Amino acid sequence: MNQIGKPMYSIEQLTEAYRKQKPTQARAEVPAEEGSFRQVLRNKQEAYEQTVSSPGNVSFSKHANERLNSRNIHLTEAQMQRLSHGVEQARDKHINESLVMLDNLAFIVNVNNNTVITALDQIGETGHIFTNIDGAVII
Repeated sequence: MNQIGKPMYSIEQLTEAYRKQKPTQARAEVPAEEGSFRQVLRNKQEAYEQTVSSPGNVSFSKHANERLNSRNIHLTEAQMQRLSHGVEQARDKHINESLVMLDNLAFIVNVNNNTVITALDQIGETGHIFTNIDGAVII
């Protein structure tokens, strides 16, 4: 006993007493729900893998769409496929923000999201400077 009159236990005695306790009711009755963390995580992973594994899913941000419209740039299906291929090449090289050059067009792409951030053409403009990219793909 200690000085206050309460018994003192060793760590081994406390561990053994803890192991002998029955699980609490709340812990034993937790149902596996659709909204469980595990299910939500699994759904998010599947959605991400579908986005990454689908090469044709390049999307355009609002800003990129505005740039395409204001510069009267219209992409053909063949150009969209080549752009998607360029994004896949950037992904294979672990590039996160890429400059993809296609014909006389330049696209800044967030590779992880398959999203074109901005687009521009080379006609009538000179002295382009691209910042915040970590790679370039020329197709």
